[in-house]
Parts: sequence; structure tokens; C-alpha cells
Amino acid sequence: MPQLEVAGASLTYDDEGPRDGDGVPLVFIHGWTANRHRWDHQLAHFSEKRRVIRLDLRGHGESTGAGVRTIAELADDVLALLDHLEVERFVLVGHSMGGMISQTIALAHPDRVERLVLVNSISRMTYSRGRGLLMAVSTRVPFKLFVAANIQRAFAPGYPREEIREYIRASSATPREVVMTLYGAMRAFDVLDRLGEIRVPTLLVHGYHDIQLPVSQMLRMAKACPDAEVRILDAGHELPVEKPAELTATLDRFLTGARV
Repeated sequence: MPQLEVAGASLTYDDEGPRDGDGVPLVFIHGWTANRHRWDHQLAHFSEKRRVIRLDLRGHGESTGAGVRTIAELADDVLALLDHLEVERFVLVGHSMGGMISQTIALAHPDRVERLVLVNSISRMTYSRGRGLLMAVSTRVPFKLFVAANIQRAFAPGYPREEIREYIRASSATPREVVMTLYGAMRAFDVLDRLGEIRVPTLLVHGYHDIQLPVSQMLRMAKACPDAEVRILDAGHELPVEKPAELTATLDRFLTGARV
């Protein structure tokens, strides 16, 4: 896989599909403790007709690098990759923390973003009492137990247990320093009052059973960005892998300008 050296990190990425395909490139950004393979279904589908770019964020998957203190620094990594690939204008699709990165880019560089899709993401981090307690004691429990508790909660009831175990194993490979530092970055992230500044076509897709970032928090975003389209699917927080075909179909309709 190709890699790019950026600010003390080596970013692994995929750049597939025809350069002269339909529309501007699609850029997929994964979430906290995940990796670029969250988007396997979307990459396979969209790269047949258009250019698709995805990366492992620093410290995740096959990328190296220490954690950073702000979401803006992760956005700088993504922009550095796109500049390296000479991609000036693009569609951003971000899941969870990847949606926070996408919002940051859209606000800082509105001329470069053609469309914006936020999947199971929010603009201001607010935790439930139970999740807040879990995070408060996280430094006192074994790291793998902390990761397992978070990933287990990310899936809707009934999702296959063995598949969840695989995602727990993959997430546990993310260094503790990266996980905890980026947790702080997400806690500090807050662009809710600026969301109305985003003028590009925007789609908010959320899982009905998401207890990590509940639907109620996403609806606050919809209120702040009244022109955004909203789609709620029968899934938990890990919508890209729980309902990959439904998400891909939803993206397809949005990208062609049809109502989702």
C-alpha cells in the first residue's frame, strides 16, 4: 500500500478508480480506533466509476504516528494527503471522529468541498452519564477491557458476536496513547454553533440504535444545519459495517442529487 510521510507520521492510503470518472473524488475518513477497511463496501462500489481515496489515520491501522491533541491536526493530515495526490476538490464522507475531521475541513476550506456526508457523527461531544462514568474509570482498567467495552456498545443488539470480537481485536491494536489522546481531542471538539456556515449539500446518516453518539445529538446538528438531508438506518454506531449495502445505496442517491 502507498504511504505518505506527514508531520512525524506515515499515512497508509488507497487511491483507486478512474481519474477521469464520474464526479470529483470521494474521500472516506474512518473513526476512532478503526481503520480504512470500514469502507470496503463503499470502495468496491464507487471505485468502478469514480476516484476513491481512503486512509488510515495516524496511529491507526497500517499508519504510524503518535496521537494529536486536536481534530484540526488530523484534518491537516487528510489535507496533506489530498494535496500530495493533487486533489483540489472532493466529496467528504466521515464516520464518527472522521465526521468531525470532515466538518473541520468543510469549515476551513469550503471552496474545496463539493458535498459532505456525516455518518454517525456529531458536532459537539456530549456523553451520557453511563458513558461518562466508563471513560472516567478507563485509566484504572486494563486497556483491552476498556476498548472491548467501547466496541461492544458500538453495535446494535443482535449483531454477530464473533464479528464484534474481530473488531475488538483490531481496535485493541491501536496504541493506548493514540486512543486516549484522541479521546481528549474529541471531547474538546465543538463546532455546533458554526454548522450553519456549511453551505454545501450535506447528508446526516445515523444508526437508530447508536448509544455511543445517540440520534438525539445528531438531531441537534440537523437543527443547526436546516438544509441538510437526514437519514436514519436500522443500525448502531458502526453503520458502515453493520449496514454497508444500505449506506452505499444512500450515498449513491445523495451523490446523484436524488432525495435520500
